[in-house]
Amino acid sequence: MPSDIVISCSHALKDHNLTIAFAESVTAGKVISEFALIPNCGCVLKGSIVCYDVSVKQNLLGVSPEMIEQYTPESAEVTEQLAVSLRKLISADVIVAVTGLAAPGGSETDEKPVGTMFIHGFFKDKPWHFRLFVDDEPEQVILKTIDAIASYLLKQLAAGA
Repeated sequence: MPSDIVISCSHALKDHNLTIAFAESVTAGKVISEFALIPNCGCVLKGSIVCYDVSVKQNLLGVSPEMIEQYTPESAEVTEQLAVSLRKLISADVIVAVTGLAAPGGSETDEKPVGTMFIHGFFKDKPWHFRLFVDDEPEQVILKTIDAIASYLLKQLAAGA
């Protein structure tokens, strides 16, 4: 069952006649899955590309090996490139890309510990991004990230974006 904030976000997107698409790494399709559980979501959802593996980021979404080498697959820079590339592949009013570290085994460091999430997107032509840290179990890191995305989008809609 999607959270109240995801339900509200989906309804607000529908009320504003806006569509949304996702590029998901760490969330592995969970973002669109949560939005897809909401009745009448078909007029809002465009699609999602799950790019968990580096090869998908590179081969489908055009992230260069040099960028991944320099910044790591879980970084603000790579997340921005995912969002830019997604805009070319899926026509939607709202674009959301997410990478991060929900569990050990990625590119975690002292400056970027497990629980660090990177979100980048476009609201029509306006870019936006934020970094989030969630100190919790992997599933909760992902669910709280989804809620943070929905909350951000709701604030943008309320502000007349």
